[in-house]
Amino acid sequence: MMQFGLNHMTAPRLNARDLLAMAAGLGCVGVEFRNDLDGPLFQGEAPEDIGAAARAANLRILALAEVKAFNVEPAAQLTDTLALMQTAVACGAEGIALIPFVADAQSPRADQRHTLRAALEVLLPPLEDHGLIGLIEPLGFANSTLRFKADVVSVLDDMNRPACLGLVHDTFHHHLAGEDTVHADVTALVHVSGVTDPAPTADQMTDAHRVLVDAGDRLGNLDQLQTLRAAGYDGAVSFEAFAPEIHQMTRPADALARSKEFITSHLARWAA
Repeated sequence: MMQFGLNHMTAPRLNARDLLAMAAGLGCVGVEFRNDLDGPLFQGEAPEDIGAAARAANLRILALAEVKAFNVEPAAQLTDTLALMQTAVACGAEGIALIPFVADAQSPRADQRHTLRAALEVLLPPLEDHGLIGLIEPLGFANSTLRFKADVVSVLDDMNRPACLGLVHDTFHHHLAGEDTVHADVTALVHVSGVTDPAPTADQMTDAHRVLVDAGDRLGNLDQLQTLRAAGYDGAVSFEAFAPEIHQMTRPADALARSKEFITSHLARWAA
């Protein structure tokens, strides 16, 4: 049975407690909270209180997002990163999201691997000290400074795959990067969103195109999820939609329930 999660970006108008309530009502296993929405994280509530509310709802806090541009001068932003780690520990989050910088121009893949390794060497000790997973999420945009999951896996292999580091498979970014291979054995979290607008090509797609997954999806979400499952991934699949029309929905739980049913019913049919 697929485990679903809910990223706060999908329903940013909800406060933290309402997000927990909606996630519980949808039968999700956990949520991801974000520090890049309007207002302070948890709307200023103490992280310990939000953690207690999550546990009371039988929900995990899958991650706090995000350390932005984590692969650019990581030592210079270590104070802010440590503060996020401390908040994650206080609320009982399992990890923190590590998001790469998107530059003005493309960078060689060798450079991307080098900067990733340098950043992880800075972040590894505090992640281990705090008992957290660093969730590395490559972005498939052409100018991303960490575009390919294969490069993340290569670096993790060189580092003997530290237990405190994991990969995020984002179905949108997987499509944009043109990757074929999934890496289920190092994947710690999956993000799902769909693109139904027929106009943009892959290199024209932006976060604003990211809606919930339905029959009009162009990203191959069902194929990606089936491939991940067949390769052994059994972790959370978290809804992460950025499109303004999703954010403006007055009944987001209904739309999420429909998308959840669409995904589960089709994957069950394939597995039968």
